Amino acid sequence: MDVSVLISPAAGRGRARARAGAVVDALRSAGLDPHVLPATTGAEAERQAATAVAEGTGAVVAVGGDGTAHAALQAVAGTPTPLVVVPAGTGNDLAMALRVPPDPVAAARSAAADLLAGRSRPMDAGRTGDRWWATVLCCGFDSAVTDRANRLRWPPGRRRYDLAVLLELARLRPYEMTLSLDGEERTLAATMVAVGNTPWYGGGLRICPGAELDDGLFDVTVVAAGSRLDLIRTKPRLADGTHVQHPAVSVHRASRVELSCAGVTTYADGEPIAPLPVTSECVPGAVRIAGAGGP
Repeated sequence: MDVSVLISPAAGRGRARARAGAVVDALRSAGLDPHVLPATTGAEAERQAATAVAEGTGAVVAVGGDGTAHAALQAVAGTPTPLVVVPAGTGNDLAMALRVPPDPVAAARSAAADLLAGRSRPMDAGRTGDRWWATVLCCGFDSAVTDRANRLRWPPGRRRYDLAVLLELARLRPYEMTLSLDGEERTLAATMVAVGNTPWYGGGLRICPGAELDDGLFDVTVVAAGSRLDLIRTKPRLADGTHVQHPAVSVHRASRVELSCAGVTTYADGEPIAPLPVTSECVPGAVRIAGAGGP
């Protein structure tokens, strides 16, 4: 069986590139025929993966973080071609939700065993316009932080994101957001809204702790407008999901979510999706997964 391998050269500050040879060797030694796609950008990765799927590849193997998996997802969603997630990025939230082995070589071996045995499992995926996403779509404070971090040229790495948080906290304001859940509409002042297909985002923050990847529904976490101090106190609780116990936080479930607010961009899987307004639908069983650790 031939498989197509997407490798992000930048993921995990070079971790994906460093482990790529060992991952490819593990796939080959297990009995697969891996072909590395020579993409160097996200757009190239999506085009090359789509071509590979159209030509009948046995699977698309994403070696990197959530951005690499996001690129592969655009090609495999809605097809019978399995997606394999090999965690080698800074944030590996999809791999965590799928209970993929954290070591890239072990993940490759697990996926190879599934592929050769013809095993895969269905996973829901979000669809917003023509974009597919796997983990969490967010808007509000978090998307403003990501916008700000993307514009900064200094400092490097994670510190740029930390600085963006401080800058956005200084100008914190409520967002007047219209939210429709399966046709039930409300307008509210919110700090942020997260639409979760899986629980985690942002490198291990459990923003939608009750989300399940195969129930046909999103979990929608809404953080109501509050003070800077409220947000600072609530943020650390995202790590274990206890923020949902805060009175300013509410959780809803829906298969179709419509969001509208002026001047706000949505991100999903850490990638820009679209400015609001957007409509997101949970598509049951949209993608097949090989190498997952079980239900």
